[in-house]
Amino acid sequence: MLMRTDPFRELDRLTQQLLGTSGTWTRPATMPMDAYREGDAYVIALDLPGVSPDAIDIDVERNMLTVKAERRPTAKADDVQMELSERPLGVFTRQLVLADTLDTEHIQADYEAGVLTLRIPIAERAKPRKISIGGSSERRQLSG
Repeated sequence: MLMRTDPFRELDRLTQQLLGTSGTWTRPATMPMDAYREGDAYVIALDLPGVSPDAIDIDVERNMLTVKAERRPTAKADDVQMELSERPLGVFTRQLVLADTLDTEHIQADYEAGVLTLRIPIAERAKPRKISIGGSSERRQLSG
């Protein structure tokens, strides 16, 4: 149902983890994701811990789903001296090409405990259906 748009994204993610670099608006970092089918919906779960819901932007244009988020530094008093900072800050993004069999008009988004969950219904035209055989018995006979 999904296609990765950038085959090198996983390599970039690993490099960012090793080097401790944060995402910027021109070169955003990736966000971890799970995708699976659950009944008549396709579910995408994205890890965004520490991101405020108002800092998440979800767009769909044709079959391209784009999720952007920004984790901003927490406000600190002037007398605070940072001893250790391992949590990545900056911009995170993920782009997914959705199959034509998904109903992008009815995507539902929930954000709880740092996980953004998108539920995309399977389009009616893509669901299995029975096809009845119609017509007279004369049409069903094979001509020899």
